[in-house]
Amino acid sequence: MTQILDGKKIAADIQKEVASEVRKLKKRGMTPGLAVILVGENAASQVYVKNKRRACEATGIQSFAFDLPEKTSERELLTLIEKLNRDPHVHGILIQLPLPKHIDENKILMSIDPNKDVDGFHPVNAGKMLIGQEGLRPCTPSGIIHLLDCAKIDLKGKHAVVIGRSNIVGKPTGVMLLVDRHATVTICHSLTKNLRDHIAMADVIVIAIGQPGFLKGDWLKRGAVVIDVGINRTEEGKLVGDVDFETAKKRAGAITPVPGGVGPMTIAMLLQNVVKAAKMTIDYEP
Repeated sequence: MTQILDGKKIAADIQKEVASEVRKLKKRGMTPGLAVILVGENAASQVYVKNKRRACEATGIQSFAFDLPEKTSERELLTLIEKLNRDPHVHGILIQLPLPKHIDENKILMSIDPNKDVDGFHPVNAGKMLIGQEGLRPCTPSGIIHLLDCAKIDLKGKHAVVIGRSNIVGKPTGVMLLVDRHATVTICHSLTKNLRDHIAMADVIVIAIGQPGFLKGDWLKRGAVVIDVGINRTEEGKLVGDVDFETAKKRAGAITPVPGGVGPMTIAMLLQNVVKAAKMTIDYEP
């Protein structure tokens, strides 16, 4: 029987834990605060930002909204971030990507105080992740690890294949599987030769390439764990992942659905990071 990894339920449990931690902090006179910056009118970004702000409200985290016009200059955005870096009421700063083309994303992300970098994208936090130090970890990879932990999937020595090498999902997921859970990791991408051979040997597969239904069930080793990070919309308007779910679930030992798998976990881990960032500013004891 294939185990369906229910990210929606696990994320709801995490949000309850976050709400409890927020109440404890409020008793000490601190309300964790998240500043979310949206530049332009990208429809998908607006939906993501709305969901993040709604999750903050549900858990008691204070949300600071900055919806800026498309024509906002790089200098104006940097000035805002400098102000938020100094604001003691703001514990986390999130820049919704992508940014307009006239703004250098790397320069913007580098300007965020690493201690407020709740997306975990700053090189300081990336470096801490690489050497196994405590820090703010990227939300989607953290959600993937948490899903696997909740399913009691022991990754030690297992062969994990990550398909996709983005800075947001692929690379950090590979690092966390290696450093935090001691898996043997192969990272594949668009130039990888004999991709199906790599997939056939994998105990765990994480795919994030933005190609609907790319990974077929008969490519899998029987019993493999499949984590589908892809979110794609078909011509009929249906949300699907990068995995052909119906064929894959016949061979997989465990698999995430789309929607309802990794997606909810990303927001849940963001909320955890905000609370963690807030605690970092004080001598916190549970």
